Parts: sequence; C-alpha cells; structure tokens
Amino acid sequence: MSHFVTINTEIKDIEALSLACAEMNLALLDNTEARGFGATRRHGEHVIRLNGPFDIALTKNETGRYNLSTDWWEGHVEKEVGKDFGRLLQLYAVHKATKEARRRGLLVQRKNRQDGSIKLMIGGI
Repeated sequence: MSHFVTINTEIKDIEALSLACAEMNLALLDNTEARGFGATRRHGEHVIRLNGPFDIALTKNETGRYNLSTDWWEGHVEKEVGKDFGRLLQLYAVHKATKEARRRGLLVQRKNRQDGSIKLMIGGI
C-alpha cells in the first residue's frame, strides 16, 4: 500500500526553492493538492508538481520551516528529485547560499562536477 511520508527539512526560503525547482524544470505551485498513489492527495501550502504521477507537498511546521511530504511508491519521486530529495535539497542549498552571499555583496562562482556535486566559490569583490 502506498502512502505519503513526511521528512523534516530546513526549507525556509521559498524563493530559493523556486529557483531550484526551475533549474530542475519543475513547477512550484501555491496552496494546492499534491498527487499520491491512486486517489490519495495531500494539501500543501506549496506543491512541487513533478513530471511523473506524484508530487511533493510542503507544509509549514511549528518552527516556521517546511516539511516535505510525498508518496515514494515505485521510485517515481526519487527518479526526479533524488533519494530522500537529495538533488532537490542540494540545489535548494546552492540557490540559498548564492542568494545570501550576493545579498552581502560577495561574488559567487558555481562549478557543476561530473560526479553530480556542485562546488561554490564565494569571495569578496
């Protein structure tokens, strides 16, 4: 049986998450339903609309950060965003760090590595 699983995360910057989603060619929608197996749905303050049959719902927790919930059945979500949201969270962190560094007047260079990792070089002007 398939069901939604929630993972606590440190998502607190929706703009940075939106940039990560855009880089992955995914839509970030507001106040809608995330699709799960069959007729299963989960409401989210934000929903990442995936290309496959399932989505990711974001709900704010008591700390003001967002939890990610999805239906992991048959690996559909993992194929798009990585194991335990790994690729999505990596790109979120890259966009969040870049945004904060630039806000402080720092230069940011990004290098995508062949192994899938991303190197950020942050320095003064």
